[in-house]
Amino acid sequence: MGTPAVTIVEVAPRDGLQNEAVHVDTPTKIELVERAVDAGITRVEVTSFVNPKRVPQMADADEVVAGLTTRKGVSHIGLAMNERGVHRALAAGVNEVNFVVVATDTFNRRNQGVSTFESIEVLSAMTTIVQEHGLLTSVTVGASFGCPYEGEVDIARLLDVVERVVATEPDEIALADTIGVAAPSDVAVRLSAVREVIGNTSLRCHFHNTRNTGLANAYAAIEAGVESLDASVGGLGGCPFAPKATGNIPTEDLVYMLDRMGVITGVDLTKVIEIAKWLEDKLDRPLPGMLHRVGPFPSTDVA
Repeated sequence: MGTPAVTIVEVAPRDGLQNEAVHVDTPTKIELVERAVDAGITRVEVTSFVNPKRVPQMADADEVVAGLTTRKGVSHIGLAMNERGVHRALAAGVNEVNFVVVATDTFNRRNQGVSTFESIEVLSAMTTIVQEHGLLTSVTVGASFGCPYEGEVDIARLLDVVERVVATEPDEIALADTIGVAAPSDVAVRLSAVREVIGNTSLRCHFHNTRNTGLANAYAAIEAGVESLDASVGGLGGCPFAPKATGNIPTEDLVYMLDRMGVITGVDLTKVIEIAKWLEDKLDRPLPGMLHRVGPFPSTDVA
């Protein structure tokens, strides 16, 4: 068995910034993406093509994608909720389109205005449109570990949702702990069960650190064989439609852990720490990540 490797999907430009109350200008968003790529991250969720009245921070999605540098081996991901969003994403020139369904009806209605299964019903047509354009598709199943409105999510319900999502034939499925309630044991059990129903579909995980279990859950996912993890520089993030949902696992904290474990990410830790510090300055507030405050070990010249 060779050295393990994990692909980090940087989500700060979309999932990170979407919950910010203060408007972040387009050049800053573009620079955030470019800095992440310069640090060695090859998949970046750059924006979402959603109704700007619902998520005002993403109103400049087309302008953000237009301002990005096309680089070989780098994938710019755009999130879409409906067919209008898909066509906007394709016209803008993203490389991948990510869709979201939520495991519970109540949360899905808050997020998308319809039930979970109603969202899945339109997925097949949308994934087909994207794949006909030669692009990759992924579906994130939100609240896979718990819901702010319905509480515990029964594993049978999750598997039912995942099976229906698999039937739409996406290239990848992501299980999301949208409100940060999972423990490592939950991750191990649910990943094992989900693998039984997804066949050869790639599996990714998306953890929030709301209750300080995010990195432990990332470790559990890696132990379970997951090879792609979402993270956000500085731990930035949250969901406008989920009460008390706080940031994603910090990219720099995750990279440090993986580096110490001997897991290959291809990401330059020093550069990610610099991004976190730069982003704090841009947002004019401290970010919840920890590593950018103290630096790596053994220490380097990063202050």
